[in-house]
Amino acid sequence: MTVKALGASGAATRVVVSVPGGIGNLGPGLDVLGCAIAGLRDEVTAEWSDVPGVSLLDAGHPELPRDPTRHTSAIAAAAVLDAARRRDVVLSRAGIALTVRKQLPLSGGQGGSAASAVAGAVAADALLGASLDTTTLLQCCLAAEEIVAGRHLDNIAPSLLGGIVLIRCLDPIDVVRLPIPNGLRVVLAHPSQRLRTSEARGVLPASIPRADALHQMAQVGAIVAACHSNDLALLGRAIDDRIAEPARAPLLPGFVEAKRAAISAGALGASISGAGPTAFAFVAGDEAGERVAAAMRAAYSLAGVECTTRVTYVDSNGAVARPA
Repeated sequence: MTVKALGASGAATRVVVSVPGGIGNLGPGLDVLGCAIAGLRDEVTAEWSDVPGVSLLDAGHPELPRDPTRHTSAIAAAAVLDAARRRDVVLSRAGIALTVRKQLPLSGGQGGSAASAVAGAVAADALLGASLDTTTLLQCCLAAEEIVAGRHLDNIAPSLLGGIVLIRCLDPIDVVRLPIPNGLRVVLAHPSQRLRTSEARGVLPASIPRADALHQMAQVGAIVAACHSNDLALLGRAIDDRIAEPARAPLLPGFVEAKRAAISAGALGASISGAGPTAFAFVAGDEAGERVAAAMRAAYSLAGVECTTRVTYVDSNGAVARPA
């Protein structure tokens, strides 16, 4: 990852970072696959402050905590400060103040908490001169996400790096960016539901049959192969989750019907986006995307659930920093 260096000795006094949200799991890739999505982005402005540590000028939403020890952006930024101090980086002022601008919807927990964590970490690092490597930034973001939504990188890594990302290992961190297949479009269906990440993770099975474990491994391998071979049909066949989706679907009224409608309308594959409640479908091209989006809206409506949809694509940029 490359972020413009702004200097740790005061060359920049404010920096703005915008970060895309994303889809975690991509169906069978529970906690190990994710992709960044173009469109709505969380934004964090970081500036020097005389208040020690990290403070929050604006939490970004009335429902988000103003306590910096509980807000994912501030926790990640504080981890960056700690990492900088360990490298003997000299701070221009006593601390950093953050202003958060949320665009990603709050559907449970802190809503796009991974994107906010990445924005806070990259903004703090850019203010300090962009001295941290990608692995250290991921560690700082993971420290925040672990507190808010659990210890996983499948949302963090795509938000930071962009594209489709495989999380090969958490300890030590090892992530792999995959090629984005040509013509791939993504339909997002956001029902008017709230589901806390902790609740969605709480229903995951503690153990799974060997056949299901083998199936999941095969599908993740197929997704990697599909990305490298530019095979959209294979990608669609591989979106077949037998662990998280069956456990979480009962918490999401209308999802089963919306998935069925998406496939009938020509989707390559469909599943729950991360912990939900948003659903996603992979499609080939914009025309198919509009058709699938309409089918998913209609299915949610018949289930008595209001739903908004949009057709988008995989964001290849990830976090973007600029002087304010």
